[in-house]
Amino acid sequence: MTAKGAAVATAPRLGGLLRSFAHRMTDEPVPLPDEGGLPSLEGASRWLNSPPLAPEDLTGRVVLVNFWTYTCINWIRTLPYLQAWDSKYRDHGLTIIGVHTPEFGFEHDLDNVIAAIEKLEVPYPVAVDNAYEIWRALDNHFWPATYIADGQGRIRYHHFGEGEYPMTEMVIQRLLSAEGNEPIDLDLTLVEPTGLALAADWHNLRTPETYLGSARISGFVSEGRSRFGEPRDYTVPMGLGFNHWALGGKWTIEPHAATLHEPKGRVAFRFYARDLNLVMGPVEPETSVAFRVSLDGIVPGRHHGVDVDDRGAGIVAGQGLYQLIRQTGSVEDRLFEIEFEEAGVEAYSFTFG
Repeated sequence: MTAKGAAVATAPRLGGLLRSFAHRMTDEPVPLPDEGGLPSLEGASRWLNSPPLAPEDLTGRVVLVNFWTYTCINWIRTLPYLQAWDSKYRDHGLTIIGVHTPEFGFEHDLDNVIAAIEKLEVPYPVAVDNAYEIWRALDNHFWPATYIADGQGRIRYHHFGEGEYPMTEMVIQRLLSAEGNEPIDLDLTLVEPTGLALAADWHNLRTPETYLGSARISGFVSEGRSRFGEPRDYTVPMGLGFNHWALGGKWTIEPHAATLHEPKGRVAFRFYARDLNLVMGPVEPETSVAFRVSLDGIVPGRHHGVDVDDRGAGIVAGQGLYQLIRQTGSVEDRLFEIEFEEAGVEAYSFTFG
């Protein structure tokens, strides 16, 4: 069984229409564009899971560069495919390189990245890009983002965000074949995600990613926004509107996050999605804070996420992404609340699925 947030990946043989579609790229190839040379990866401050990879180490290999940051739910949902492709194609000439470019301050911490690699079972080389040098070299703007280069180091394909898994894998197969790395199994990889990695319920996803820090705040219901940056007592209003959120207790809304100063602080959010996740963590390293969540004022029961029990109880024990709600059955407009037993928590952003 894989760690929380990863998934079980399998590669059964697929027939019928899907396989015919896969073969279409080799039987009737459409030229892949040349999008320029893959830039040097020397901007990485550290390498994990591998010694530093220089251009000469990658000559003749198909290289998939994937930008990620470990709290990004969109990237987490792509990880099962990356794991499966690494397992299937590494020995046939594919090198996957995960470029970890942090979004939040705590994601610069090397120990946090190492812990995430272990927890999520990232098997391929990781270039730590804390200074955004590789990000800028590729003029990237997204998590996740995938760039695939051929054996001569020319970028032939890119994709931003989730999805396009069959097309991405067919490009991998085609470029590997062009390098003479055969025989290659042209059946497409099938994965069966679980936990955080389960694909979003896009049909019922009506609430966007929402930041709690003042730099990108949206949907916040409170007066006196001019007092951002200093402690303030907040009250959750009655009748919270759809896609709006509020604080209860003494908080400081800083550019990067909302920080709780007293016990029993709350965050409330009226949302419409199957999953509700919250990026949060203790202010002080190696501390933890207990919390309890509710859904429409009662315990979540069978709607609890992987990081809480059916009574809504959980613990913030590190800076990361916590899945708090996963609705089962029909998805509805719900009022979510989380209450922290102690002070000393930073809340960064809500994500949904």
